Amino acid sequence: MSQTQVLARKWRPKSFSELTGQDHVVRALTNALEQRRLHHAYLFTGTRGIGKTTIARILAKALNCEAGITATPCGSCPACTEIDSGRFVNLIEMDAASNTQVEKMRELLENALYAPTSARYKVYIIDEVHMLSKSAFNAMLKTLEEPPEHVKFILATTDPQKIPVTVLSRCLQFNLKQIPLPLIASHLKHVLEQEQISCDAASLQLLARSAQGSMRDALSILDQAIAFGDGKVEETAVRDMLGAVDQGYLYDLLDALAQKDGARMLELADAMETRSLSFDAALQDLATLLHRVALAQIVPSAIGEDTPERERIFALAKTFMPEDIQLFYQIVIQGRSDLSQAPDEYAGFTMTLMRMLAFMPEDLSAVPAAIPEVTGRRSDAGIKHPSSSIPRPTKAAEGTKTVKAADVAETAETAETAETAETAKTAKAAKTVATVATAAVEPDAAVNSFGGDWTATISRLKLSGMTKMLAQHCEVKNASPDEIEFCVPEPHKHLLDYQDKMKAALSAYLGKPVRLKFSVGIVTGMTPAELENIEKQEKQSQAIAAIEKDPFVRELVENFDAKLIVSSIKPIQ
Repeated sequence: MSQTQVLARKWRPKSFSELTGQDHVVRALTNALEQRRLHHAYLFTGTRGIGKTTIARILAKALNCEAGITATPCGSCPACTEIDSGRFVNLIEMDAASNTQVEKMRELLENALYAPTSARYKVYIIDEVHMLSKSAFNAMLKTLEEPPEHVKFILATTDPQKIPVTVLSRCLQFNLKQIPLPLIASHLKHVLEQEQISCDAASLQLLARSAQGSMRDALSILDQAIAFGDGKVEETAVRDMLGAVDQGYLYDLLDALAQKDGARMLELADAMETRSLSFDAALQDLATLLHRVALAQIVPSAIGEDTPERERIFALAKTFMPEDIQLFYQIVIQGRSDLSQAPDEYAGFTMTLMRMLAFMPEDLSAVPAAIPEVTGRRSDAGIKHPSSSIPRPTKAAEGTKTVKAADVAETAETAETAETAETAKTAKAAKTVATVATAAVEPDAAVNSFGGDWTATISRLKLSGMTKMLAQHCEVKNASPDEIEFCVPEPHKHLLDYQDKMKAALSAYLGKPVRLKFSVGIVTGMTPAELENIEKQEKQSQAIAAIEKDPFVRELVENFDAKLIVSSIKPIQ
């Protein structure tokens, strides 16, 4: 019974046209072969599984094909077929990782002096060449300086920094790139079509991502996925095999974060632990999701129409402030870095979630103040961050100002005065926003079953989580004592899954059953979420202005060349 050949060997490219993701190398070698500008030594560098040895074998065929030196070897002559099958006597392959001794290199170089018996060139492929000993490199150097006409050296390595400069300078070097994820996914799809195995796009994306730029790894993992899925490649089975994180968990985590629902976040973390999902992979994928949300906020066109969960990405982009997303991204990246030092992965993951929750902005009705982050640049004065919210310069070299207790007291009094003034401004702004809110949610006089103020009604319904998000993104179109019609923007239509909970809460609040009708379209006024965002931006601006005017901060900036980091200022109670 014949043994099935693994995909990584079966689908190994046999010509330059079959190579994926290394067009820059293929173009250079093709031009060199067509113009007969041949070098005696080539060096291919790059990570594992991206085609170094494969290109070396194709180059060997191009040099020895019986049709002549060509960039398109025939693949059918004895030289080509023997090279493909590994039986060509004038192609010598050596793994330097297991043959580091100088004696082996000297033996190889002595044989290189003899002309090939039935070929144009003797081709020596030395893999992982950086593993050779110093004496072996010295032995090779003499042959590289004065190579015989019939010899070509093709060296391959994952670590070119360990190769002596004297050897590097005598080679024509090509740096191979990691293969982009879309190209890997496309190639895997082609392989599965030829193998007549069914698959879905999501599973291909998972397999391509896990390969980390290596086509050989991708094909090996695909082999494993086919076996795991009993001849099929489906997302659920691939996720189970890889321990990959269901993206739904990540969206739900950010939705819970938006509602400051710590209990829900821990519930999701527990569910992930029950499924034995990798928390390291979860933080990696969460950082990727935050990156996409940031792109949706700043460069919306960067999120393609075919991006999975595109609508939910844009919904999150409207839920959070851009600076919050930037902060969460840094927290997740740092959390992943600290994961190995945590008591266990679950503790490290949940601590990262709690850190994100701790840095969520306070309630928007809070009086704005601010805690800035200040950095100093003068060499003769240091700025440190004590546990109090007021940054103080430390006593350093001569000429540095020392802040006394009286200075701090005076600063606190000044800040209190500024806070009182800002409170008055905020009250006036809040009154203006409330007026706009009332006008925005009164489409006609029939809106009276809940007082005509949808924003105020939401605060009394005691909603939470996704149900509250649905209510905040609704615009009242029409209302009667027994029925209310809402319009939900297209990016938030996924929230309609929670309309039954909203109906139950509203019926309980009104003390009678009420029918709710929902439509998806363009809102003509302003939803409570948009009004909330306007108020948040107003308070953020007031907080920044208050800090910039603070005498103590101004003194730090003027006397110590400090810089106020505006992004660190947050309104607080």
